[in-house]
Amino acid sequence: MKYVVILGDGMADYTIKELGNKTPLEVACKTTIDELAEKGICGVVKTVPDGMKPGSDVANLSAMGYDPLKCYTGRSPLEAVSIGIDMKDDDVALRCNLVTLSDEEDIKDRTMLDYSAGEISTEEAAELIKAVNEKLSTDELEFFAGISYRHCLIWHGGKINLELTPPHDISDKKVSDYLPKNEIIYSLMEKSRAILENHPINIARKEKGLNPANSIWLWGEGTKPAVDNFEHKTGLKGAVISAVDLIKGIGISAGMEVIEVAGATGNIDTNFRGKGEAGLKALIDGNDFVYIHIEAPDECGHRGETDNKVKAIELIDSEIIKVVKEGLEKVGEDFKIMVLPDHPTPIALKTHTSDKVPFVIYDSRKEVESNIKSYTESNASKSGIEFDKGYELMNYFLNN
Repeated sequence: MKYVVILGDGMADYTIKELGNKTPLEVACKTTIDELAEKGICGVVKTVPDGMKPGSDVANLSAMGYDPLKCYTGRSPLEAVSIGIDMKDDDVALRCNLVTLSDEEDIKDRTMLDYSAGEISTEEAAELIKAVNEKLSTDELEFFAGISYRHCLIWHGGKINLELTPPHDISDKKVSDYLPKNEIIYSLMEKSRAILENHPINIARKEKGLNPANSIWLWGEGTKPAVDNFEHKTGLKGAVISAVDLIKGIGISAGMEVIEVAGATGNIDTNFRGKGEAGLKALIDGNDFVYIHIEAPDECGHRGETDNKVKAIELIDSEIIKVVKEGLEKVGEDFKIMVLPDHPTPIALKTHTSDKVPFVIYDSRKEVESNIKSYTESNASKSGIEFDKGYELMNYFLNN
């Protein structure tokens, strides 16, 4: 028996006027997912516990069967694990975004123009983080390069509970109300401008009409992760496929295989089919469970790109879910597939919410007549199946 979870990050949404007051899930052409809904079980799940912020860290831990209230220590530590950082017990990791702020002299007057600095390339970003580390690192502080705009600061003996704001939550807003109160973190962000503003990488980006990565933005602090081994927990040998360090870090912390896919970017230009084919191969080659994470719908939500969000859903359907389903049928494997988002990322808000999200579970051994013709937020909510503790859904998926 093979188990597949396909998670479209931020895929759920609210109705959008430009889509005829429908959601992207309602207008997307997603033949395979709708077939799963017709012959499977739909419902809704609360992936973000009350009192916790609706981040992809918390929500993906829930979707993978872990109770965030018990194991969550912060977002950046999970990313640090993926980068290969060996965190000590007294280390604090912080996410270090390369962002584009407006160019007012005083940081308090600046606006968050782009939380990803135009989705800066990993190669360009590595040079910028190197420059930041050379100027700002100390015996206590070290910067590490990650992927695209997502990087890491390790603060040896650092502080937590800093009340830091994710930059994607304040797109197009003045940063004055969201600047850190901690003097060390504030100083690092303020000093980064002098290092980055006229760096050759940014001069070249501006000449090409691209957003410069003219500041760092620190957030998502936490201590060493505490995630149980997935195989010990479930009895299943598992693998994770994702373009982002956060999900890779969860997989590594859980003792799962992390499969790299060429061309996987975390954006709308990602290698959708490559992810589908890699997931299928992992199952055929001996894994019992594969978790395929696709970041693209979330990025489109943060950027307010309605058409691209619809397109991302359609590509998840045709290039990943269809590839995995038909591939397993071809080799004669019994399987279960679960499709869900981790949280909504509504186009109208450009950030995450804690709303319950729709899921569908399909079992190749026992198809059912669900009376649901399409996988959507509203249809799933009408099914009567609901999980208020998100981590319980995984057990239901594996064992029911």
